[in-house]
Amino acid sequence: MSDNRNLWKVLGAIMLLSFGILLFLGREIYLTAPPVPAAVQTTTGATLFTRDDIQTGREVWQTVGGQQLGSVWGHGGYVAPDWSADWLHREATGLLELWATREHGKSYDLLDAPQQGALKAKLQQEIRANTYDAGRGVLTVSEDRAAVIAQISKHYEGLFGSALELNTLRAQYAMKQDTVADPQRRAALSAFFFWTSWSTATNRPNDDVTYSSNWPSEPLIGNVPTAPTFMWTFISILIMLAGIGALVWYHATIQGKEPPPVVPDSDPLKALKPTPSMKATAKYFWVVTALIVLQVVLGGITAHYAVEGQSFYGFPLADILPYSVTRSWHLQLAVLWIATAWLATGLYIAP
Repeated sequence: MSDNRNLWKVLGAIMLLSFGILLFLGREIYLTAPPVPAAVQTTTGATLFTRDDIQTGREVWQTVGGQQLGSVWGHGGYVAPDWSADWLHREATGLLELWATREHGKSYDLLDAPQQGALKAKLQQEIRANTYDAGRGVLTVSEDRAAVIAQISKHYEGLFGSALELNTLRAQYAMKQDTVADPQRRAALSAFFFWTSWSTATNRPNDDVTYSSNWPSEPLIGNVPTAPTFMWTFISILIMLAGIGALVWYHATIQGKEPPPVVPDSDPLKALKPTPSMKATAKYFWVVTALIVLQVVLGGITAHYAVEGQSFYGFPLADILPYSVTRSWHLQLAVLWIATAWLATGLYIAP
């Protein structure tokens, strides 16, 4: 057996470097996180949302499934959209439509290129400007923006409620009727979605990139990938390739220097006589089998929701098992059966 002390040193150095970078970046993320304003107010002083509204909305978002029903900040929307990106696009198009109608008397899509360009420049100045007053904890928005925010809030309150005109959209998003039954909690959810969108569109103080580094992509407000985004993407790929190359080089250098493993004449497990404790692990493997079957069933239901949205071959299954529940448990069951299988195998092999 070769001396592995150098390998342990290399592993230790890699662990220290990796966790050092993670701790440093974690601290930077914490320090540069978007603030949660004490109040969102208009230029005339009217309060749209409070910090309590935003924090309550966060709790509502988590109770309806969180990232299992759409997503925020790009963490995995599948059937339903990323709500921060959805809000941002609705707000951008809403402002453009409002200004086009007021200034030109027709829809934004009917304007010529110079007129559209002028309104888009105005939009970027409006949305990307950081109007948060850290001293007072107040975020100020224009009256025009407040009007559009009210329209979008009404849309979300209807979407997460039971507005009849949004039945088709709810089915497309695999959302059940009255996802959030309480009107006050629906209003708080809109406050949270607004804040997540605001942080993706507003420049950091004294900077020209947003709190989310210009994510999501939204050409209307100039949200495009930054130069550091491309740079660190390529650096990470190069580091990964270098690591693979180092492993290949190490394997090539030790090839033939260690004696080959001795293969036994017969399979040692063939002569195995299970002990009573080994036989007792059978119940664990039955549980593993049941969990796998349940995961497959919930996976099939989750996939089918992408087709029918709220039903399973006509049966209104979303009333009992909504998409957010089936998707969540489809993912969690994998953890449960793998953990149970490891436990059962360990108990079986140990004797």
